[in-house]
Order: sequence, then C-alpha cells, then structure tokens
Amino acid sequence: MPVNIIFLAVTGFIAWHGVRFRDAKGRTDFVRLLFACIAATFFFMVLFQDVLGLVRFSP
Repeated sequence: MPVNIIFLAVTGFIAWHGVRFRDAKGRTDFVRLLFACIAATFFFMVLFQDVLGLVRFSP
C-alpha cells in the first residue's frame, strides 16, 4: 500500500505539472501534455483499481 501512495504522489505531480506548464510566452508544450496525459491515466488506474478497489481493468 505505501508503494501505491508514493506512485500516486509522483504520477499525480507529473500530471499536474505537465498540464499546468506554460513557457514564457504562455504556450503549452506538446510533449509535456502527452506525458501528463499518460501519467494521469496511470494515476487513475492505480487509484481506482489498487487503492479504492472500485473497478478492475484486467480480467
């Protein structure tokens, strides 16, 4: 369980930072948004399946 909490903290931070990041001109970066979406996907998969036990993503 502690590994899941650490994983959620790290992937949550990566997702939050990637979505909120803007350069000096206020534009977003495609690569940061891509990795933020990937991190958010893993964040919600671990949260809903392993921590909360609400759903199963694999048989």
